[in-house]
Amino acid sequence: MSAILALEFPPVSELIEWKGIFLKGTVFEVNKVVLLMWASVAIVFALFLVAGKRASRPEGLVPAGVQNVVEAGVDFVRKDIVLQTIGPEGLKFMPFLVTLFFFIMFGNLFSVIPVIQMPVNARIALPAFMAVIVWVLYNYLGIAKQGLFGYLGGILKPPGVPLGMLVLVAPIELVSTILVRPLSLAVRLFANALAGHILLATFAVLSTALLKSTIVGAAVPFALLVGLTGFELLVAVLQAFIFTILTAVYIGGALHPEH
Repeated sequence: MSAILALEFPPVSELIEWKGIFLKGTVFEVNKVVLLMWASVAIVFALFLVAGKRASRPEGLVPAGVQNVVEAGVDFVRKDIVLQTIGPEGLKFMPFLVTLFFFIMFGNLFSVIPVIQMPVNARIALPAFMAVIVWVLYNYLGIAKQGLFGYLGGILKPPGVPLGMLVLVAPIELVSTILVRPLSLAVRLFANALAGHILLATFAVLSTALLKSTIVGAAVPFALLVGLTGFELLVAVLQAFIFTILTAVYIGGALHPEH
C-alpha cells in the first residue's frame, strides 16, 4: 500500500516536451521528437529503396522480406483507399498517399518501442503541418478543376439541397471545408497518439511501483500494459489509415464535385 501511496506520475508536459539536443535556444533546435521524425523519414526511404532494388532483380519477381511488406502496403493503399475513394484518376496521387500512410504509421509505432517510447505525432506541430499540406492540396485541385467560383459555388450549394435550406447549409459547408477538415485531421491524429502515450506511461509507472512491493500486485497492471501495447500497434496502423483515407476522400471530392 505504501508503494501505491508513493506513486509519482510524471506531468503531461514531461511526457511530450523534450529538451534540445543540438542548436539549443534557436528556432532550429533539435530535440528527441525531431530526431524521431527524421528517423521516420529515413525508415520509409530505406524501405522503399531496398524494396525497389530487389524488385528490379530477377528474384524480385517473387516478393519476399522487405519487398513483400512494402508491396503489401502499396497494394493496400491502391485498392482500399485510392480506387475506393477517388477512382482510377487518383492513381497519380499514389506516391503522396503511400508516403503519408507509411510515414504516419512509423511515426506512431515509436510509442511501443522500448527506450524510445514517444510517438512523433503526439506533438501537434507535425499533424498540423500534414493537415495544412492536405488542405492546400485539395483546395488547389478543386479550384484548378472547377475554377474559383465554381469550387466555392459547389461548397455553398451542395447538389440536392433545397433552396430554403441553403441559408443553414451553405455556412456549415463552408466552415467544414475551410476550417473543420484540416483541424479534425490534425487533432484526431494528435489526440489518439497522445492518449495512447499517456496510457502506456501510466501503466508502466504503476507496474514498476507495484513490482517493488509485490510481484503478484504488479501482475494486473503489467498484463494491462502488455494488452495496451498490442492495442497501440493496432491504433498506429489505424490512425495512418484514417488520415490517409480522409485525405483521399477530400481529394476525390475536389476532383468529382458532383459526388
